[in-house]
Amino acid sequence: MAMFQVRDGTRLYYKDWGKGRPVVFAHGWPLNSDMWENQMMFLASQGYRVIAHDRRGFGRSDQPWDGYDHDSFSDDLAELIEHLDLRDVTLVGYAMGGGEVTRYVGRHGSDRVRSVVLIGATTPKLGQSEDYPSGVPQIVFDNVRSGLLADRAEFVRGFARLFFGADRDGADISEGSLMHVQQLALMASLKASHDSVTACAETDYREDIAGFDVPVLIVHGELDAFVPFDATARQAIALFPNARLEIYEGAPHGLLFTHKERLNADLLGFLNG
Repeated sequence: MAMFQVRDGTRLYYKDWGKGRPVVFAHGWPLNSDMWENQMMFLASQGYRVIAHDRRGFGRSDQPWDGYDHDSFSDDLAELIEHLDLRDVTLVGYAMGGGEVTRYVGRHGSDRVRSVVLIGATTPKLGQSEDYPSGVPQIVFDNVRSGLLADRAEFVRGFARLFFGADRDGADISEGSLMHVQQLALMASLKASHDSVTACAETDYREDIAGFDVPVLIVHGELDAFVPFDATARQAIALFPNARLEIYEGAPHGLLFTHKERLNADLLGFLNG
């Protein structure tokens, strides 16, 4: 496996496919880089170099006790980009990975960045606060953390169904897809899964967004139950200086799987544009 070591000794796994202009993917909670396989396979076949890593504490990367905050995540991403000496990069972030790439630009600048794609992202802020009333109430995050601690396997089983909107009328999700997402989620450490909920809830990216000087594509599912559209993408499109919004009608949080053909086409069009 391809591994590299970051500043605190944590080893991160990554995959690096294809040749061409680089596209770097940042995965969502509580999954890992395997969630991107449909997009990576497609874009590598279209002449792009595609790279994705398992965030610290997730997948095949090391599971340290500390470092589950977006400053650390974005610093890890910066070290991966520098390790591979990538330039003219398109960063693609999903859910909390969208926060990671946004904090990367805010913290490390855009010298190596060509453009950014945010899919079901937690930007500009996910959790509700006095100055962000459209966010998700704190009780939701408290319930996620308590569910993980009480019975993580059962919590993840329910997570997978909600991820796909599997219990909605007309949903057509295979048992294999449900099992796949559960397996990816259970590869994460409990500590990383637990602490990252707090990172998702509390991190505010509005200062990071204010400094953006690269094009941004925002993609969001209309029926996203984990990262609600009204709490995130609806607010983000008004804040990013140069952004375009694509709303996927009827799409759940797991649109990478349920709407993969449309998403792949939109990604390719943005990359080629």
